[in-house]
Formats: sequence, structure tokens, C-alpha cells
Amino acid sequence: MASTDPVEPISQALRWAIARAIGCDVSDPRTDPVIRASASAQFGDFQANFAMALAKSTGSKPRDLATTVAAAAAAACEPFAEPLEVAGPGFINIRLKSAALASALGAMDSPALGVATTGTGHTVAVDLCGVNVAKQMHVGHLRATIIGDTIARIHERLGWATFRQNHLGDWGLPIAMVLDRVRSQGTNLEALTLDDLNSAYRAAQSAGRGDDAGLTAARAAQSGPHRLAELELQCADANAALESAKRTLVALQSGNADLVRDWRKLIDVTMREVYETAKTLGVHLPPESERGESFFRDKLQPAIQAFVDAKLAQRDQGALVVRFPDRERPLLIQKSDGAALYATTDLAAIRYRIQDLGAERVIYCVDARQRDHFRDAFDAVRMIGWTRLAKPDGSIVDVELVHVPFGSVLGADRKPLKTRSGENFTLKALLDEACARGRREVHARAAEATSPTHGWPTAELDATGDAVGIAAIKYADLSADVTRDYIFDLDRMVAFDGDTGPYLQYAAARIGSIIQRSGLDAAAYAHAPFPAQCPEERTLALALLRHGSAIEQAASEAAPSRLCQHLYALAVAFNGFYQACPVLKAEPESLRLGRLRLCDLTRRTLADGLGLLGITIPARM
Repeated sequence: MASTDPVEPISQALRWAIARAIGCDVSDPRTDPVIRASASAQFGDFQANFAMALAKSTGSKPRDLATTVAAAAAAACEPFAEPLEVAGPGFINIRLKSAALASALGAMDSPALGVATTGTGHTVAVDLCGVNVAKQMHVGHLRATIIGDTIARIHERLGWATFRQNHLGDWGLPIAMVLDRVRSQGTNLEALTLDDLNSAYRAAQSAGRGDDAGLTAARAAQSGPHRLAELELQCADANAALESAKRTLVALQSGNADLVRDWRKLIDVTMREVYETAKTLGVHLPPESERGESFFRDKLQPAIQAFVDAKLAQRDQGALVVRFPDRERPLLIQKSDGAALYATTDLAAIRYRIQDLGAERVIYCVDARQRDHFRDAFDAVRMIGWTRLAKPDGSIVDVELVHVPFGSVLGADRKPLKTRSGENFTLKALLDEACARGRREVHARAAEATSPTHGWPTAELDATGDAVGIAAIKYADLSADVTRDYIFDLDRMVAFDGDTGPYLQYAAARIGSIIQRSGLDAAAYAHAPFPAQCPEERTLALALLRHGSAIEQAASEAAPSRLCQHLYALAVAFNGFYQACPVLKAEPESLRLGRLRLCDLTRRTLADGLGLLGITIPARM
């Protein structure tokens, strides 16, 4: 699909003129005109800022170079822009023609909304969620889940074949300890809840925790017999619990049918709440996304052997490690007793996602504490050559490995978010609190006689409040730089003004209300000329036309905040337009219909962008 952005042909014309002015090919990176939105409308809609840097490298004067380029590009730019204006030390001011803006909006007014499917024929794998079996989801899973889902949605919007990969912690000694405990306790697995499992997990961890150091110190200090007996019993019990769990693990890994059946029940209990939470969050996380550690258990030894065969793995005190030329820290891929590690599973997972799924991008949404781990794993995969993907057409693609290292959710004290009792916040408790706050806000607004929701049934108000609460949490998380920690502040998040999720929901709902009050269906204004004369109309038009590029930038940078910034700017631009430009009372009729069409395009664009964030728009707010 061709771009609907009128700046693109202007950029191409300037690029050609720059190449001609400095005597190079148009593909030379130096021909980039560096077009940016103007800080003030008095300088036009955009500025080309190439001249200062380029003049220095070519030995010319910036203003002279800008003048030469503007003159050479004038004819090609004439259909789209007013005469180019050289200003200051060498800026080129660009003001789009109203007719060009209206034409571009007309091209955008289609189901695609100006978004080109540039990813068609390409595949991406997104690692997200990453829960541990037998444990409740916590606030860290919020970030891994919604960031990953949004990145996946954005790629899907651009046409990429997308694989969500939920890397469950479902294999190894910790799970065997839980399994061994619930079986030994005679727990009814058919009635098992996640709370039961969570308690069993903590109890199993406690039972397997001895105090060998304390016993050694007590013996050295010649402590009394009662203290020694107490410590000896504690260590003996812990060792017995660990040995029992290890036997269970061996039997599970050997395929014992009864253990496999019960192990599967633990996973099912865990995932029931995960899927319910995903539904509450508006996250697409289908069962086929489950790719736990157990999925890769038969792929670990081949991965290890591949590094051995490539002479990239070395023995170090019996263990196998991969060394890197630029750091002392090696990557441990096999313990001295032959056991695999988390790193081994990640290597096998990357190999699977590239070679089996055919992913050209592999994106990991995992917290920032794992930054060094993924740097090592990615470099090891590059060293062995697994990032060279052979496509069906015979071409070779260099696979891009991306780690999105998100920060922590903090409380008002700037420490990891905890409940008043000092316990870690479960994700369910967090969402319940957000929905309760959203319902309170919506009911309070509905109590006002002038509110669009005044007199609504309680059930509908509650549903709207839930949508507001979830939007508040998701947008607050996604709109900031995800690599940074952020303060969890529901008062700010649930606000209906400012840069918040509810503000965007309200903007979209209000536009829907305007269209509804017109009494017209879309066919009545579908072909009305777009207005682009008033400054506020132009500002809104320019914000709309950035939709495709904002989505592409969010995908290329794996940064949902880029999309959020665009949507907020669009909502602000619409608010300015609505305050300055009457819609339902506009005269003549052609202007009223044109502005209704502009409203409808804005509503659909906001809905498209919010849909990529997994945020719903209530009918009224």
C-alpha cells in the first residue's frame, strides 16, 4: 500500500536535490533531509534540518546549501507544499497545501487507516508473560504480559506472522518439590486451587531449606546438645525432603504416567488464573502460546552438543561454558554433573524460534535484571551462527534478537510495590483495586445530572468502570519508557484528563457521541471533502497522518510508548479542533459533513491505536 503521508514525496524531492547539490548518489545516507515537525506553526508544518551538519562536512555555507537544495526541489514539491522557505542559518520551512492535506486524509480514510503492511512475509516471535507454575502472578508479570502483547499486536497490525511464546517455569526441581509435597500430603488434586498451590510451594521451599552452615557453626562453638539436636534434625529433614523431590523429578523426567498426570494438573490450575487475568487485561494469550521449559527438555542436549561440536564450549572444573572475547563472565550451559540450566533452555528456545518458527525477529519482554543474561545468550547464538536464517526463497536473513528490559513497579516510597501488610502485591489484587477505583470514578461522574451516563444501570456503569481501571493501569505502564521503574499512583492513572488511558477513552467516546447526535450514518458524509483550512483542522490532520509512521516506529524500536505518544497527541489535537471548530452547527452543510467525516476518521484512528494497546472504548463516559 502506498504511503498516505504528503511529507514523503517532499522528502524524496529534497533527497534528490541534496544528492545533486553535493554530487553523490541518492542512496547516500548524507542525503537524508532530516525533516522534523515544526515547534511552532509560524515556521510552517515541518522543517528540514540537514544543512548545518552537511555543510560542515562539504565545506559549504549552510544557508547557501539550503537555498540551492530548496530551489532544485521546488518543482517536485509544488503539488504538495507552499513555496519552500529558507530561514535562519539554513533551515527549510515546509508548509503543506490545504489541498494536499485533504487529499492525504482521503487516502488514509480506508480500513487500513494509512498503515502499510510492511511486515507481510515476515515472522516475529515475542516472549511474554513467563509465569512460574504453582505460583500466583505478581506485578512483574503485568509488565511482561502487557508489553509483550502490545508489541505482538503492533507487529500483527503491520502484517507480521506473530508467535506469542509464554515461557512457563514448569520443569525442574522447584516444581518437583511442589508435586512431591501435594502428593505426599494426600491433597485432592481435583479440588486444588492456586492458593493451595502457592501455599504448597512455600511449604516445599521451607521444608527443603536446611541450615548446614548453622550446624557447622554450632558444632565449632560446642553449643548445647539441645541446640545441636535441633539443627541436626532440621538438616536431616531438609535433606530427606530434597532427596524425595529429586526422586520425584527423576521419575517425572522418565515419563512416569501418574506423575505426569498430576504435574499436568498443577499446570492447569496455574494457567486457569493466568488466562482469566489475561482476559481481564484484554491480552491475547491463547493456550498454544504455552512454551514452557518442559517443551524444550528434549532440545537441551542437542543445543549443548552443537556448542561442543563448534568448539565454542569449554570445560571449566567439569562444567561447560561459552567464553566471550570482550568480557570475563562466561555463559554456563551445563553443570559439572551434566545438568542443564536456565541459560541452556534459553539457547534451545532461541534456536527453536528461529529454525522451527522461522522468526526474523525474536523479542524478549523480561525484566531489566536479566540484561546481562540475555546479552550473553544472544552473543552465544550469534557466535554459533543460529541467527543466519535461510528463507524458503533461498535468501539468508540476519535474525534480530531484542531484549526489552522493563523496570519495576514502585510504590509511593519508591520501593517495590507491596501491600499495607508488607507482602508483595499479587497481580489479581492490583487489578481488583484498579477496577474498584475505576467503578468509583464512573459512578461519581454518573451521579451528575449532565453526565452522558446519568441514569445508566449499575451493571453498565460497573463494566465501564472496569474498562477505565484496566485502561488506567495499562496505559500508565505502556506510555512511559518501559526500561524505567515507575510509581504506581491510581489517583493519577484513573484521571479523565492529562496523559492517561481514561482521557483517551473519553476522547474516543465523546467523538462517538458527536457522530450519534448528528443523526447521520457514515454514508451521509463518506465522500464529503475534508476541511483543512483552520489551524486546528490542519493540526488534527497532521496528527492523523502520523498514524502509520507511529506504528512502524513503535514496532522497529519495540517501544509501545511511541504509539502512546502519538495517540495522546491525536486526542489533544482533536480537543483543540473541537473547541475551535463547530461540528454539528457548522455552516454550510458541506463544512458540517466534512468535519463529521474528520471526526469519524479520528474516532476510528483512536480506536485502532487503543486496540493495539488492548484498551477498549466504552460507549459513553
